[in-house]
Amino acid sequence: MHTLSRDSVKRLLAPQPGPCLSLYQATHRTHPDNAGDLITYRNLVRRLGEALSQRASAAEQSDLLAPLHRLAEDHEFWRYTLDGLAILRAPDFLRVYALPRPVPDLAIVADTWHIKPLLRHAQTVDHFQVLCLTRGKLWLCEGNRHEMYEVEPAPQVPRTIEDALGDQLTDPYLKVSTRGPGPTGGPGATMRHGHGDKSDELDIDIPRFFRVADRAVHEYHSRPGGLPLILAALLKYQAIFRKLSNNPLLMPEGIEIDPGSLDMEGLRARAWTAVVPHYHRETRALLERFRARHGTGLATDDLQEIVRAATSGRVQTLLVDADRQIPGRIDAREGTIDLADNPSAPGTNDLLDDLAEIVLRRDGDVSVIPGDIMPGITGVAALFRY
Repeated sequence: MHTLSRDSVKRLLAPQPGPCLSLYQATHRTHPDNAGDLITYRNLVRRLGEALSQRASAAEQSDLLAPLHRLAEDHEFWRYTLDGLAILRAPDFLRVYALPRPVPDLAIVADTWHIKPLLRHAQTVDHFQVLCLTRGKLWLCEGNRHEMYEVEPAPQVPRTIEDALGDQLTDPYLKVSTRGPGPTGGPGATMRHGHGDKSDELDIDIPRFFRVADRAVHEYHSRPGGLPLILAALLKYQAIFRKLSNNPLLMPEGIEIDPGSLDMEGLRARAWTAVVPHYHRETRALLERFRARHGTGLATDDLQEIVRAATSGRVQTLLVDADRQIPGRIDAREGTIDLADNPSAPGTNDLLDDLAEIVLRRDGDVSVIPGDIMPGITGVAALFRY
């Protein structure tokens, strides 16, 4: 099983010898709902085989489908599914993703992968990081409205106050330790060892630790990733950290509790509650920007015009209907489209998928949003750079 992130989705845009097989399936976590999942999966693999027979030899078909058939026999895998499944397969390439949200059942063979469901899963406005902070330790988590997982901090990010300050600790006998790992994978409740009252030294060391942590998290996580950052810490540590932080992605909303006291689901639920206002603000802002520019030549929902702009690098932000597919092909050299009546015909892709890929390759942004709030009926909209 592979971990899905915004960076991993972008890596899927790298040139890949075809044919590219994309399988998406809604799955279920518990019995009896999951009883039919394997039957559905086998049918989707069969559909891939039928489409593949039009563009690959028998030997190539056997090689590409073999790991998918083996997965059907992996009973442990089918016991622990989530709400969705995504499989991407090509020569010498296989990725399997368990998704925390349902996806439509799809089996597509094309020159490129169908990645729109993954884009929606990993899009920035639905994704965030959580900085879990105590007086002596930090750890990082990443997630969205559906899931949360701990991530390995960059080597330059200090995990403890000792890592941050080293021999600059005010009192060399001051140690901050834990009673074991907390439920989220970070440290448990902290306790101080030493002699006498060390509150003065601790009051000096904590801001210094937080300042080093803030600088490192910003440089090696927030700035390159661009994700909103939620601080999970006790109220007194929230105040200290926020006073000295220079991270522009640190959200004003925080989780005011010892993060070591929460399990991963509890942390996710509290983080999403904090992110919801930001998520709605970002989505509303995109739609308002589109409406303000529409009619000025800087925004449109005309598919052909967007394709021409995308292939010339003019698209700044692309909005894509999460629920739509438009079968056809894009001629990137000419900036034209060729619509198809049969989505299963050889060489036919999802135009919206290919369009998102073109925009991402040219350093544009892509947001996949629900169809009922799209600013038009074409399934796509764009804001132009010029």
